[in-house]
Amino acid sequence: MQLALREMRRAKVRFGLLASAVGLLVFLILFQQALLNGLTTDFVGAVDNSDNPILVLNEQARANIEGSFLLPDQVAAIGELDGVAATSTVGENTFTATTPVEPEPLDVVLFGYPLDGLGGPTSLSSGRLPEAAREGVASAADAGKGFAIGDTVTIVGEAEDVDITIVGLADEARWSVAPTVFVSYDTFEESIRAVNPDARLVLPSFVSVQPAPGVDVDALTDRIDQAVPGVESLTRSETIDQNPGVAGTRQSFNIILTLAFLVVVIVVGFFFLILTVQKSKSLTLLRAIGSPRSYLVKNLLAQIGLVLALGFIIGVGLTVFAIGAAPIGDVSISVSPRTIATTLVGIAVLSVIGGIGAIRRVLGIDPIEATEPGGQGT
Repeated sequence: MQLALREMRRAKVRFGLLASAVGLLVFLILFQQALLNGLTTDFVGAVDNSDNPILVLNEQARANIEGSFLLPDQVAAIGELDGVAATSTVGENTFTATTPVEPEPLDVVLFGYPLDGLGGPTSLSSGRLPEAAREGVASAADAGKGFAIGDTVTIVGEAEDVDITIVGLADEARWSVAPTVFVSYDTFEESIRAVNPDARLVLPSFVSVQPAPGVDVDALTDRIDQAVPGVESLTRSETIDQNPGVAGTRQSFNIILTLAFLVVVIVVGFFFLILTVQKSKSLTLLRAIGSPRSYLVKNLLAQIGLVLALGFIIGVGLTVFAIGAAPIGDVSISVSPRTIATTLVGIAVLSVIGGIGAIRRVLGIDPIEATEPGGQGT
């Protein structure tokens, strides 16, 4: 360890630049993960944080709630199946609305659910759940846009408007990166008819299903799909993973993150390999005077560990600063401590893998070379 520290003190600039490079890569990876988490939450937070154990959608919707609707006979058939403890019809649609704060109309997503059933928000942070018609729980991220408790959100209709009073706020409850309000199913139907007075029947977007105690969720989804024609049953996590917006976003970010992790391996690996080659004469002399291979390898690993530690401090610090100082539009970006820890462990493991070339170089040093003409290593 003393040898590693002594060498790093003599080459402060070299090791400082490497630590800075690692720090920037850590920042890039963590910030991309924070951005991905924020986008994913804003896309599907309303479903992720809702009381919907199983969602039964129209088969042709391809897991897209906006394109789904179920017919009355399908709804009835789902509720009659064995293993189903309870069902609720849930409606989802995007409306044009006004608020006391926003001067211009904006898009608002309504989720309508039976107030005594499934489909409501589970991340209530303040206020209360709706208890009557024309009451709603809004996404907490939009409180400053006129969705605070006590504000009135007006759904703009053709014949008449529908006023919804916000009585509660829920964290991470947006849908499709838009302000979202959970209301009673009656209020949802009223809003649909206000926008389309000629609508004869308001169809639910999906049916929320509660499995009976002891019933396997995957087995129940298969049973529903087989028994009810034209439907697709998904767990809440499957609905999120298969959402078109989430799937495409994750794929794009995963490519960027994979490349960033590979760059870490290349940067750390080549730096220490080149460094080992440059000081091969000194290492050969150390071996000739009796320094064991394990001692040299431990010092190499210590240098890698110290560089990574400094890089982690720089990267995490930059990430925390960037998240707090530079919000991106309406997207609330965040990264959990678990994600940070997992990322840092992954980078550490990959860095050690990247340093295998340098470790093999150290292990391959022959102390006899120090006695050869012109020797002391090559």
